[in-house]
Amino acid sequence: MTTNRIRLAGFAGFALLAATACGSGASAPGNDTMDPGADVLDAIGEVPADGWVQDSTDRDVAGDTGADTDADGGHDAGQDGDVPAPAIPYPIVDTAQAACYGVATCMACPAEGQAFFGQDAQYAGAQPVYQDNHDGTVTDRVTGLTWQKDPGAKQSYANAIAGVTAFTLAGHNDWRVPTIKELYSLIRFTGLDPSGYSGTDTSGLVPFLDADTFVFHYGDTSAGQRIIDSQWVTSSVYTSTVMNGQQCFFGVNFADGRIKCYPTSGGGRSTAGYYAIYVRGPTGYGVNDFAANGDGTVSDRATGLTWQQADSGAGMDWQGALAQCAGLTLGGHDDWRLPNAKELQSLVDYSRSPDKTASAAIDPVFTSSGITNEAGQPDWPCYWTSTTHANGTSGQEGANAAYVAFGRAMGYMSGVWMDVHGAGAQRSDPKTGNPADWPTGHGPQGDAIRILNHVRCVRGGSVTFAPDAGATCTTTPPPETCGNNTCDAGEETTCPADCPTTGPTACAVQSDCSAVGACPQDALKGCTCSADPQGTKRCIPACSADTDCPKPPNATLACSPQGLCVPQG
Repeated sequence: MTTNRIRLAGFAGFALLAATACGSGASAPGNDTMDPGADVLDAIGEVPADGWVQDSTDRDVAGDTGADTDADGGHDAGQDGDVPAPAIPYPIVDTAQAACYGVATCMACPAEGQAFFGQDAQYAGAQPVYQDNHDGTVTDRVTGLTWQKDPGAKQSYANAIAGVTAFTLAGHNDWRVPTIKELYSLIRFTGLDPSGYSGTDTSGLVPFLDADTFVFHYGDTSAGQRIIDSQWVTSSVYTSTVMNGQQCFFGVNFADGRIKCYPTSGGGRSTAGYYAIYVRGPTGYGVNDFAANGDGTVSDRATGLTWQQADSGAGMDWQGALAQCAGLTLGGHDDWRLPNAKELQSLVDYSRSPDKTASAAIDPVFTSSGITNEAGQPDWPCYWTSTTHANGTSGQEGANAAYVAFGRAMGYMSGVWMDVHGAGAQRSDPKTGNPADWPTGHGPQGDAIRILNHVRCVRGGSVTFAPDAGATCTTTPPPETCGNNTCDAGEETTCPADCPTTGPTACAVQSDCSAVGACPQDALKGCTCSADPQGTKRCIPACSADTDCPKPPNATLACSPQGLCVPQG
């Protein structure tokens, strides 16, 4: 096999890109050399004039993702923050995820051939680069879009949509409500999901938006809102309905890192309102340009990505999904990878849905497997991404991964399974386990737990293969409350009274082993709810080798033939 890895965005890491963007001299735009990060900052002489380069098969793939306002990479004083349109119309901004994760915890990035190889942090794309224009606007130098910096107070969906008509900012009146693909370009998977955190102190939380650049607020708990009530408006209204006939729009929740379909009027959380920021600039962002290549692959000339035309045909857990793409050879290439959350979301066709078009929410150039959903309806699958949906729960900070629903995003409400978040939602669920352990779903909308998801692999784009990349794990747990008899994140050491340990935790179903403190932090493959020698079901560390087992101070554990860590001798 020949390996054709395309290394166009030569980022050594986010710090290098940041230094480049700040004009530190790490890259010299216009020097006819593809310096690290220069594909974002410069289009002058470093790639062909049309912004495309040739890979080894002579098939066009996207090379450059943007250009500077002027030749020296600066922005002329007094201008409004505009930058020229990107060299490709739909450049995917990287998730910025820099740490690798196993089934539950942060880990050193694995080598090729090892478990969990090929995840998000091991592929560096066009890193987010924002320019504060000091006039209430921010320009994204990758996408060319200019954004309102401060959303102001929450408002109704109707007011947010109507308000743009007379909106003027920084001398411009051509603002618009962003589409879901435009708004999702701002999401950063450096955030921590606070779902389940019962406190009110948000000082230790990390949102899924660059809060140093944009004004961000969590939900106001003093007003009866949840911390995660930070849903942001888009113009993308679902072509079907959710929750038994409710019209909804696809919005981004920058507090918990998800896309869901939120009510356009009345009832539920919508009474508290939503945040809204307007956008201006290139109107082609988010518009795909697909071409079937006749070899089982589809190129998107808008993003520069090449996709597997058919999906995996069957569901699998997250580790299996990573391995599926890492081992794929198709179209003469073996450099396929599991797409990150933003790459996969770029495939969603929000004009399609199971109810409107009797299809998956994807262009018909692709083939999608059919499934039967929890309600017994013919439907289409959810698909794994390579992006871990990190949280602040110590020992389980990496237990969930993001996926995108191309069929109905199901939930169990009022005793009935129904579409609660729409085809095109991005949610997250455990990387391993048995979905049957959640017979009525999870959370306020009874979200169906989708652990065995389908796979559609990707290659190409402005991406650097960086197998040894990955920052030191920097998970910041939510603020803890000692003495509340709840084992909050981080309290295993700071408040042991709230986190008693008396051997393996008793369990009834597999989901019990996902609770805080139920599984040792150094159990590399998580825990299985299994009977101990006395017949009591406990969360016992799983393994495929002795090295997967935890290392308690007073015992040595070895991997048994049953794949469980048991005391040696």
